[in-house]
Amino acid sequence: MLRTLDIRDMLIIDHLELAFQPGLNVLTGETGAGKSILLDSLGFVLGWRGRAELVRAGAPQGEVVAEFDLPPGHAAFAVLEEAGLPATDELILRRVNTAEGRKTAWVNDRRCSGEVLRRLSETLVELHGQHDDRGLLNPRGHRRILDAFAGVEAELAATRTAWKALSQARKALAEAEAGLAAMREEEDFLRHAVGELEALSPQPGEDAELDAKRRMMQQSERIREDIQRAGQALGTDGAEGAMGDAMRWLDGVADRAEGQLDAPLAALARAMEELDQAARGVEDTLEALAFNPHELEEAEERLFAIRGLARKHQVTPEELPELAETLSKKLARLDAGDAGIADLRKASAAAETAYDAAAGALSEARAAAARRLDAAVTAELAPLKMERAVFATKITAEAPGPEGRDAVAFTVATNPGAPAGPIGKIASGGELSRFLLALKVCLAEGNSGITLIFDEIDRGVGGATADAVGRRLAALAREGQVLVVTHSPQVAALGAHHWRVEKRVADEQTLSSVVPLDAGDRVDEIARMVAGDTVTDEARAAARALLAG
Repeated sequence: MLRTLDIRDMLIIDHLELAFQPGLNVLTGETGAGKSILLDSLGFVLGWRGRAELVRAGAPQGEVVAEFDLPPGHAAFAVLEEAGLPATDELILRRVNTAEGRKTAWVNDRRCSGEVLRRLSETLVELHGQHDDRGLLNPRGHRRILDAFAGVEAELAATRTAWKALSQARKALAEAEAGLAAMREEEDFLRHAVGELEALSPQPGEDAELDAKRRMMQQSERIREDIQRAGQALGTDGAEGAMGDAMRWLDGVADRAEGQLDAPLAALARAMEELDQAARGVEDTLEALAFNPHELEEAEERLFAIRGLARKHQVTPEELPELAETLSKKLARLDAGDAGIADLRKASAAAETAYDAAAGALSEARAAAARRLDAAVTAELAPLKMERAVFATKITAEAPGPEGRDAVAFTVATNPGAPAGPIGKIASGGELSRFLLALKVCLAEGNSGITLIFDEIDRGVGGATADAVGRRLAALAREGQVLVVTHSPQVAALGAHHWRVEKRVADEQTLSSVVPLDAGDRVDEIARMVAGDTVTDEARAAARALLAG
């Protein structure tokens, strides 16, 4: 419930502080006094998109603060929790607009975005303005109204989930069928390419190994003779023999050299070990260079085959094994494609069955709710002096979608025996307002904690009809809080709390103010609404009669 609204430097308001109450709150005043500015200011603090220039001329910034009371379990708590904002039974919204147009918002003294304000506003306030009944003219909004009355959130969620699953299943099937068709077009190539690659069976790194082996074999004949000579020079007929003789000669006289030969002998021993390793390495190399002449031919043939296949597929030789694996998997998918398509078709059929069940349950719930809504609206029309009107909700089939397969349209017949038709073509402006009010009364049940604001919803009606509208608003307000901006004295007289919006001139500036009215002031204000500029005793008597009624 909206407790207070504090407005500073917005348009022609310098400072207003309003304390609203439960029940029916009415705001009256002459045209242009500033009633719409109050609603603009409230919309501003709630994050609604409205006028671009709101700051009062000459002021550095405008500010609006709104305080709400939240009963336990109010929907605003979930929004606050999701946004990470502090939550108590008192909710304070504050928003500032600088003269340069920069906007800043706070919720319970914590900075927040305009989007958070808008999400909160959906749980706090419903505004029905002078042209709000235009929504009744658009059948696209009728299904939403019926769903709100029906309380089919669970059925809607199930249908949306089923539609998403069905859409994904259909997409997967279509992509698989398209992919399989594309693979069918290259089936001959795939089978030939996989056959070639499997026959050759290139291995990772094989190209480099074959190339090195081939070069070694090509060079072996040229270098083998020098390597053999080196081996002979290192052997017993060469360096090894000479060093062995030197060690024996020195060893034979070492005991008489007083230790002078110990170091040379040790060095020769080390040199003999290194020489032995060199000789073994040369022998190993000679063995490696010994090959069958056919090996060179075989290595070259395989190397050329690998490189030729790589050129054919426009890859490097090193990428051939990966290509072979990729094409083999693709061919395997092709061979298994029919089975996979069959599985996807089964999954798509199952998803369609699930969607049909969810959409069917939603359609049944809507059909049942439509009958209840028709009866409820008809019952509400009688107090609004439209007891002979007939309201009917028409449900027809439309293309399936995430919110089911039902098209909803409200039809009316305002006179007995007249054919029913679209509400926008049959109902007049005043009748549209009353149809909207009847719908709001029907939808208000279970909508506790929401402040309902009606901006001149009673336009186009007067006399007994205006009185009936006022009484229905008062009845609606008994369950919560209703704010009404009205020019109807019958509606104003039924308010539990009454404010007058008026203009004044101060220092050559036009300012708007809001004055709470006591019992005497209410008589004068309602008399003005009855008589116009000149308030007569008869008008005051009429006002007292309205207030007494």
